Amino acid sequence: MGGVESIPTARASPDELYSDAVEKYGTALARLASAYEADPEKRRDLSQEIHLQLWRSFHHYDARCSLRTWTYRVAHHVGASHVVRQKRIFSTLVSVADIETLPDQQESHLIAERNINLTRLSALVHRLKPLDRQVIISWLEGMDAASIGEITGLSPAHVAVRVNRIKNILARRFSQGATYAE
Repeated sequence: MGGVESIPTARASPDELYSDAVEKYGTALARLASAYEADPEKRRDLSQEIHLQLWRSFHHYDARCSLRTWTYRVAHHVGASHVVRQKRIFSTLVSVADIETLPDQQESHLIAERNINLTRLSALVHRLKPLDRQVIISWLEGMDAASIGEITGLSPAHVAVRVNRIKNILARRFSQGATYAE
């Protein structure tokens, strides 16, 4: 995710900007939706909402930040709003993740263990407050502290501290065997 991205001109049409963003960051947007919502049906709705709001946002894009920053900022805002809405609806931040089926018997034990660990880690991330979730998801997407700061409004130093704290909390909870059900 490194490298310098040129900032698109504000003269590009909103449709062109949206198409460019989806082409470059569509896979990341799907991962973000997955990180914000465990339920597959709600995740599809969230993904559609992210795309709709991203498309709408390009009518106001003035090229003061990179296309990547703009795209992630909009996507994280929609994801965080979704979490807040769900909290109001269900009065809890805990979302029950679908338990992935274990691999076929022919598949190796290592693959099964990896899937279980990813599911557990995902469930722990789902339990984080929206801002902490936004920070760690962005970090996992390979963004640096300055970029995350642009998206969240936090200083790069605060982002770095927050990432370290979240990583330590997740590592401790993971090693203790914590899951989504706790």
